[in-house]
Amino acid sequence: MQAARSGADTHNNQLGLLVGEERLLLSLQEAGEIVAVDSITQVPLTQDWYLGLTNIRGTLISVVDFACFQGHPMTVIDKDARIISFSTTLAFNSALLVRRVLGLRNVDEMTLQSVPRMIGRDILNDHEAAALAETSPARYMDSESQLWTELKLTQLIRDPRFLHVGI
Repeated sequence: MQAARSGADTHNNQLGLLVGEERLLLSLQEAGEIVAVDSITQVPLTQDWYLGLTNIRGTLISVVDFACFQGHPMTVIDKDARIISFSTTLAFNSALLVRRVLGLRNVDEMTLQSVPRMIGRDILNDHEAAALAETSPARYMDSESQLWTELKLTQLIRDPRFLHVGI
């Protein structure tokens, strides 16, 4: 995994995650520690998706139930659930609770899905489609016809909703 993080690997490997029923791809450069769920200390007066704080190797990390953050039911914490901390290069002490880690996925072996040219009944012009493609996460189809969506933590840590955990 260290070779993949450093870019020494020639393949475009990303970490596969299951969040709710959605399959996500996370860049190894953005991923930090992957740990089993231990104790999480709740913080009062916070959003329901903000689970609280946990200690990972002596560092307090805030934990967000990413499925709940996206408006889905809360993640059941069982033997498969994992906490994925953000890479230290992001300088953001946070982590996501995910239903399951699905291992490395080679994006080069998947088919990039195009951004839809229609939203509802509206057909997008070239400028609108390009703008949508810039802000939309990349989506890939694997050989088993499963859809994977790229998760960019660098975008997530700029999301005002993600930054404001208080109620």
